[in-house]
Amino acid sequence: MFGDFSLPVQYILWPLLGFAVTQVSVNIGHDAIHGAYSNKKWVNDLLSHTFNFNGASAYMWHRMHNIAHHTYTNVDGFDGDIEPFPLIRISPYAKYLKIHKYQKYYAYFFYCFATLSWVFGKDYVKFFQNKVGNFDGKDHPKREYFLLFLYKAIYYTLFIVVPFVFIEQPWYHILAGFFLMHFVSGFFLASVFMLAHAMEPVEFDKPTEEGDLRETFLAHQLRTTANFSTKNPLAAFITGGLNTQIEHHLFPNICSCHYPAISDIVKATAKEFNEPYYDLNFSDAMTSHNKFLADMGDPKFALAEK
Repeated sequence: MFGDFSLPVQYILWPLLGFAVTQVSVNIGHDAIHGAYSNKKWVNDLLSHTFNFNGASAYMWHRMHNIAHHTYTNVDGFDGDIEPFPLIRISPYAKYLKIHKYQKYYAYFFYCFATLSWVFGKDYVKFFQNKVGNFDGKDHPKREYFLLFLYKAIYYTLFIVVPFVFIEQPWYHILAGFFLMHFVSGFFLASVFMLAHAMEPVEFDKPTEEGDLRETFLAHQLRTTANFSTKNPLAAFITGGLNTQIEHHLFPNICSCHYPAISDIVKATAKEFNEPYYDLNFSDAMTSHNKFLADMGDPKFALAEK
């Protein structure tokens, strides 16, 4: 922003900035919000603010991700992460629209808008709606009202105002760079999630009338989650350990750097108790996700409530 770079170089730096945002989010913020980055609470609390500086509310992420998603993984109506956008159908229990027939062609385009949604819309909607899954009606602490708007203002200043003031390029190039940054970060983060929970092998469910899961919590996590490239150190690094999503869902309070080491134990234990352990290489995971998108676009996969 202050280097007086040429326009071609800036169009390289903007997407690199988007990738850097993903790395801070998955390698620092995500573990910190789970209380897994350090055994000291103040360290986790401090580092969780990296989410805020990247435009997403750490407080709302804790409610939407740690509480709702991790408790009701792939449960329709409770896990907001499987309701990313009305035009994308992830759960077989979700309402079917005729346009879903074509989602296998356009889904990846909408993945690019994932972080833009967080920065400009989702946090506000969920905060003031005050309902995440079946967790609702709880008053937000007064400080969270202040922090929500404070950090959003800081983000808008750093990533929008500062570039427009200091980058000597036409406004439309700066705006294009900003969107390019988000397209990279949104596509990356959305894809990592999809390869963990939106694949052919994993299961989806609805809760009982009493709001309970139909299986034990640990069995439910094994059936609704998948790993990819488990033993690949590069994949582990750039995803913040989220390629070993099974271990993360079983032990969210353990730092992600330990997941590869415990994956063999988890896999052997799952086999011992005749539970599934979905572990695919990257190519097979992508193929499975593409097939899943096609299946969810087929009306025969629209299931009635159990």
